[in-house]
Amino acid sequence: MELALRADSSARHISFIETGRSRPSEEMVLRLAERLEVPVRERNALLLAAGYAPRYPQTPLDDPSLETLRAGLERLIKGYEPWPALVVDALYDVHAANRGALMLLDGVPGHLLRPPLNTMRLTLHPQGLAPRIRNLPEWRGHLLAQMERQIALRRSAELRALYEEVAAYPVPEGVARDEPAEPVPYFALPMRIEHGGRVLSFVSTIATFNTPMDVTVADLAVETLLPADPATVKYLQTRLS
Repeated sequence: MELALRADSSARHISFIETGRSRPSEEMVLRLAERLEVPVRERNALLLAAGYAPRYPQTPLDDPSLETLRAGLERLIKGYEPWPALVVDALYDVHAANRGALMLLDGVPGHLLRPPLNTMRLTLHPQGLAPRIRNLPEWRGHLLAQMERQIALRRSAELRALYEEVAAYPVPEGVARDEPAEPVPYFALPMRIEHGGRVLSFVSTIATFNTPMDVTVADLAVETLLPADPATVKYLQTRLS
């Protein structure tokens, strides 16, 4: 009933669509997808299942038609410096990163830095950032839960395979667990990571496009790492300003 009201339809008609007794119009498929906040990629799948052509294109990110988008994203993350920022897709592959983000990769072995960079592999691999993350159990749990939510929204064998890979990584032994001398009242779960002999603290924010009309654009996200304490602010300003 609630969905019918939101989709400007009747509960009877929605029930008939659900049970296969009625074939929805293309307009109805799109309306239901909009009201249910179905991702753009899955809206194409719904249209195909209902016998209609996909509505949303999937343009390669390096296509000339997306040059303005690419340039805008690169300006955005560069303007965020010295704080780390990067652009990732639905599989967590990195398409752009600023100096702050690249700085955190100091010391990561070359085999993890081969394109495409993948943030989940870089973060959770025992030879990646994992040994330097001081609150690894909490941060690892946060990342895996984030992936689980994405898997629930997207029918993606590639994303499921990535999840199974990184979830199976062994947790490095003997990782230091030092805490600040004076507890800091963090406003969100931070990632506490060692760099240059210091422990830096960041909280993550993720921005996506509100009204994407292309599958590629819908899959993009800008992740920014906001310093969570004054010491991290000072360190980044000194290193990168």
